[in-house]
Amino acid sequence: MSAHAAEPTPFVPPMPERNPKALRAAVAQYAPQLLPDFDEHWKRAIADTFGIGPLPALMARWWGEYAIARDPELGAHMAELHHRAAESTDLAEAEGLLEEVSEIRHRVRQVEPGQ
Repeated sequence: MSAHAAEPTPFVPPMPERNPKALRAAVAQYAPQLLPDFDEHWKRAIADTFGIGPLPALMARWWGEYAIARDPELGAHMAELHHRAAESTDLAEAEGLLEEVSEIRHRVRQVEPGQ
């Protein structure tokens, strides 16, 4: 019986400090595909309004988006859940899959800097 080499665990960068500058830098470095949307959201919600009122909501959204995007396995799992929900002909199954997506999104928003 031959031993199989385990697939290497993909590198998951730690979460940045919880501030917009650090989060944007992490997005730019580790999830650059998100950067145009992050910058557009920043421009629309913060820069164009000259206010910081929407900042907590922006940070919550992008903290979670980055937490998922930085982890290839989690990102793939989320994509699979969305795909299965979209293809399902069983309403209860689709709702269950989307509930799992929601739970993951809620959980990743609780990830602390450095984790």
